[in-house]
Amino acid sequence: MQIIVSGLIVGCIYALAALGLVLIYKTTEVVNFAHGEMAMLSTFISFVFLTNFGYSYLVSLILALIFAAISGLFVYLVFMKKVQSAPHLNQVVLTLGLFMVFNGIAGIIWGYKPASFPEAVNGDSFQVGGVHISANELFVAGITFALMLLFFIFFRFSKLGLAMRACSQDMMASQLMGIKVSVVFMGAWAVGTILGGIAGIMTAPITFLSPNMMSEVLILAFAGAVLGGFVSLPGAVIGGLVIGVFENLVSYYIAPEMKIVFVFLLILIVLYIRPQGIFGGAKIVKKV
Repeated sequence: MQIIVSGLIVGCIYALAALGLVLIYKTTEVVNFAHGEMAMLSTFISFVFLTNFGYSYLVSLILALIFAAISGLFVYLVFMKKVQSAPHLNQVVLTLGLFMVFNGIAGIIWGYKPASFPEAVNGDSFQVGGVHISANELFVAGITFALMLLFFIFFRFSKLGLAMRACSQDMMASQLMGIKVSVVFMGAWAVGTILGGIAGIMTAPITFLSPNMMSEVLILAFAGAVLGGFVSLPGAVIGGLVIGVFENLVSYYIAPEMKIVFVFLLILIVLYIRPQGIFGGAKIVKKV
C-alpha cells in the first residue's frame, strides 16, 4: 500500500503535466515538446521570488503562474500562430527548438547546479492504516483533485470552456458559429502552461531544481497522456496516476533504472490492444 500511495502522489504530478499537454493538443492539434521546459522556467521564477525577494510560498506560486500564462501566450502569439496552417511536422520541430532554447536560457541564467526547493507544506509525516503520508504529499494530491473539479466546472459551464470543446470537435464549424478561434487557442496555451507550471513547482521539492528537472517528468507525462488517450482530459489524469503507480512497483520489485523501460512496455501492450488509448475514441472521417 505504501508503494501504491506514493505512486499515486507522483502520478498526480504526471497527471497535471499530461493535462496541459492534452489540453493544448486537443484544442490546437499541436504536440508541445517544450511543455516541460516552460514548466521549468515557471519553477525558477517561483524560486527567484522565494529567495531573492523573500515573498511567501503562496505569493511566489501565484506570480509564477502568472508568468506561466504570459509565457504560454507569448509562445503562441510569437511562434505557434505563425505556423498554425503549416504541416504538423513543422510545428513539432518548432516546439523541439523551443525546448532547446528554453533549456539553454535557464542554464545561462541560473546554471546547471541543482538547488533545493522548499515544500509547499512543512510538517512531519503521519500514518494512516500503515501508510506514511507527509503533509506536502497531501497538498499535492489535494491541489490535483481540486484542479480536476475546477476543470470540470470550467469546461461544462464557462463560455471559454465550451468554446474550447467546440473547437476540438470542429474548428471550421466553430468559426462559422462566431467563435474566435485565436482567442480559444490563446486560452488553451495559457491554461496548459499554467498546469505545467504547477507540475514543475510540485516536482522541484521531490527532485532538485535544475534546467533538466522536467525531462523525465515530461516523458512520463507523455506516457500517461498516450496511455489514457491523447485527446481525453480524464484519460490524461487516469493515465498519469497509472504510470505513477506502475513505475513505483517496477522500481521496488525490479530496479529503479528499469522503470521507464517497463512503462513503455506497458504502453506498447495497451496500444496494441487498444490503439486509441484507454479513453480515446476512434476518429471518424467522412469521405465524400
